[in-house]
Amino acid sequence: MEQFTIHLTIGPRSKATFRLTYEEVLKRRLTQYNIDIKVKPKQLVHNFEIDVDIFEPQGISKLDAQASFLPKELASQLIKKSFSGKKGHVLFRPTVGQQQSCPTCSTSLMNGDFKVTYDVNRDKLCDLLVANNHFAHFFAPQNLTNLNKNLVFVIDISTSMEGQKVKQTKEALLKILGDMRPGDYFDLVLFGSEVQSWRGSLVPASAANVRAAQDFVRHFHLAGATNLNGGLLRGIEILNQAHGSIPELSNHASVLIMLTDGEPTEGVTDRSQILKNVRNAIGGRFPLYNLGFGHNVDWNFLEVMSMENNGRAQRIYEDHDATQQLQGFYDQVANPLLVDVELLYPQDTVSALTQHRHKQYYEGSEIMVAGRIADHKSSSFKADVLARGEGQEFKATCLVDEEEMKKLLQERGHVLENHVERLWAYLTIQELLAKRMKLEGKEKATATAKALQMSLAYQFVTPLTSMTIRGMTDEDGLEPIIDKPPEDSLPLEMLGHRKTFMLSALHPSPTQSSSNIQQLPNRVTGVDTDPHFLIHVPQKEDTLCFNIDEEPGVVLSLVQDPDTGFSVNGQLIGNKARSPGQHEGTYFGRLGIANPATDFHLEVTPQNITLNPGLGGPVFSWGDQASLRQHEVVVTINRKRNLVVSVEDGGTFEVVLHRVWKGSAIHQDFLGFYVLDSHRMSARTHGLLGQFFHPFDFEVSDPHPGSDPTKTDATMVVKSRQLTVTRGLQKDYSKDPRHGAEVTCWFVHNNGAGLIDGVHTDYIVPDIF
Repeated sequence: MEQFTIHLTIGPRSKATFRLTYEEVLKRRLTQYNIDIKVKPKQLVHNFEIDVDIFEPQGISKLDAQASFLPKELASQLIKKSFSGKKGHVLFRPTVGQQQSCPTCSTSLMNGDFKVTYDVNRDKLCDLLVANNHFAHFFAPQNLTNLNKNLVFVIDISTSMEGQKVKQTKEALLKILGDMRPGDYFDLVLFGSEVQSWRGSLVPASAANVRAAQDFVRHFHLAGATNLNGGLLRGIEILNQAHGSIPELSNHASVLIMLTDGEPTEGVTDRSQILKNVRNAIGGRFPLYNLGFGHNVDWNFLEVMSMENNGRAQRIYEDHDATQQLQGFYDQVANPLLVDVELLYPQDTVSALTQHRHKQYYEGSEIMVAGRIADHKSSSFKADVLARGEGQEFKATCLVDEEEMKKLLQERGHVLENHVERLWAYLTIQELLAKRMKLEGKEKATATAKALQMSLAYQFVTPLTSMTIRGMTDEDGLEPIIDKPPEDSLPLEMLGHRKTFMLSALHPSPTQSSSNIQQLPNRVTGVDTDPHFLIHVPQKEDTLCFNIDEEPGVVLSLVQDPDTGFSVNGQLIGNKARSPGQHEGTYFGRLGIANPATDFHLEVTPQNITLNPGLGGPVFSWGDQASLRQHEVVVTINRKRNLVVSVEDGGTFEVVLHRVWKGSAIHQDFLGFYVLDSHRMSARTHGLLGQFFHPFDFEVSDPHPGSDPTKTDATMVVKSRQLTVTRGLQKDYSKDPRHGAEVTCWFVHNNGAGLIDGVHTDYIVPDIF
C-alpha cells in the first residue's frame, strides 16, 4: 500500500477541498479485482459519498461491494450496486444519522474498509487491447485442470517468533495443510539456530500424512537464532532430490514458501552470499515466495531473493488477522494451472516488451504483458501463448481485430487510448525499479536513469520522483512536494522550509536533519554573487564575510571531508563582456558535489543538473520538478528556484539558481551555494566553507570610523591573528533567490587573509570532481 500524508492548518470556519486523482493497476487475485477504499473520517460528515463507475471492454461478469464497518443488514440497505454489459456502478451515500455509532452519539461508526470486487467475462482465452501504437495483453484462461504441486514450507522458529506470531503461523499452517489435495506432495522445514525437517523428503498429501504433519506443527517449539540460509538450502534440496529421484514429480508444479520475522543471524549471514547460494541451488527450476512477518525483516533482501527466483515477497503485518493474511497468500498459489508460460508476439512489429515469461500461472490470477507496436498496416494483431499444463502442452493464439478496437475507442475515447500506453509505461517502470535492486555500478545507474526518465515523462510517483500538490502555493508561488517512501521506511513528520505546509514524508525532507524537526536556520553559511562568502558564527550570533578574487575558470574547494570523501567544488565564470578598466566580476557557474562512498556525483550548472555524469546519468533542466534518491543521498529540484542535497549522516546543502535578463550583453546566469546543516560532518572537514563548520572564536574591539566614513572599522582577533575588519552588508539568497535578505557582517579584507587557513590559492583544485 502506498502512503502519502499532508497536514494543513485551516483557519476557523474556513473550508478546504482536497481532490486526489490517481491511477492504480488492479491485479486479479482469487478470481476477482479488488478496489479498496480506506474510510476513516473521524467525524460525522454531512455530504459523504463513495461513487464508483467501472468500465471493462470484456464486459462485467460479477460485482459486489462491502463495508467492514457496517452491520450486514445496514450495508445491504445503504450500498447500491448494479452492472450491465461493460458498465458497473456502486454508490454509498449514508446520511449523518446512518453514520452515527448510536442514535444519540456524535461519534461515527465509519472506520474501516469499503471494498468493491468484480470480475470480467472470460468468454475468450485472452484479451488484447491495441491503441496509440501500444498493446496490452491480459491472459487468464478458464476451465483448465489443476496441476498437482510439490510444496515445501520453510518456517522460521527463532525465539523472536514467540507469542502471537508463532501462534498465528501454526493456525495458518494447520488450515493450509488441511486444504492440500491428495495428488500433492509436501514437506516442512524449520530453522532456528539449527535446521530440521519433518520428513526430509517429499511425501504424498494423504489423509494420514496430513494429520501427522499437523501434529508436528502443533508441537514444535521455538529455539535459537535465525539460520535462514541453512533453512532455505534444506528446502531447496528436498525439491531438487524429488525431481531427480521420482520422475512423475517432475511434471508437478514445485513451489517453495519461506516465512521469517527477522534477519539472518546464524550460519551464513552475508546477504550477497545467501542470494548467490539460493540462486545457484534453485537454478530457475521453481519459484521462491518469501513472507516477511512484521517490520524487523530486511524487506529489500527478501524481495530481491524472490525476484531472482521467479517469485515475489509479501509482508505479513502483525495484527489480529495475520492468520488470514497467511492463508490468503497461500490461496493465491494453491492451484497452479500452467508452468513455463511464454507469451510471443510478432518480432517485426513489437518492441519494448514487459515481462512475458512466467514460471507458473495460478487459478484466479492474470498475466499482463504490454509493449510498443511499430506502425503497421495489418488489420489485426495476434499473440501466441506456449505453456505446459496437466499432462500436455498448452498452445493458444489470441487475436484482436482492428474494427473491434475502433468500436471500443469510439465508445470510451481517449481514456482507453491513453490507458494502454500508460499501462505499458507503468509496468516497464516497475520492472526497471525491481531490476535496479539487484544491479550495481553502471548497470544500476542506467536502469535508474531510464526509470527516472519514464517516471517524469508519464508523471508517475515512484521512489525516484515526488508528488506535487496542485492548487496550493506558498508566498513564492511554489507548490508543495510529497515524496513516495521506500517500502522499509517508517513515518517521520517534519516541517518543510515552505512556510505554509507541513509535510509527512517517509524519508528525511531534503531540508531537514533526520533526527531533528526544525525550520531552516535564520542565518546560514554560504557563498553567492561575486563570490561573497558568508560565515555565520552561532556562538557569537554574528556573521563574518570575505570575497575571493580569482580568474574565470578557476575551481575552488568549498567543502572537503577527508573522513568520508564528501566534497563540494565550484568553478568560477566571468561576465560576458566588460568595459576597459571595469572590475572583472566572477561567479560560480559550475558546482560538483560528490559522495564517493555511494558513487554519487552531481554536476550543477545554471542550465542543467546531471546525476553521475561520468556514467551517462540522467540530465535535468531547472524547469523540472523532481526528487532523486541514490543510496544515502536525496536531491530535490525545486523548479526554477533551487536544489537541495541531503546526505544521510552528513550535511544538507542548497544550490540557488540566479537568472539574469536574457538580453543582457554583460551578465550571465550563475549559482549560489549554502550550507543548511553541517553538524554531522567530521571535525577534519576543510575547504573555504568547510573549515568553519565547527565552533571557533573571535573577538571584535575598538570600533571606529574607517576610510569610508559611512562604514565602521574594528580590530578582530581570530585564530591568534589580529585583523582590521569593516562592518558591511551582504545578501543571503538561501530563502529568497530573487530578492535575498540583507545580512550585517564583519568583512575580512584581502581574500579572507588571516581568517581562512593558509592563503586562498591553497584552495584551488584541478576540477570539480
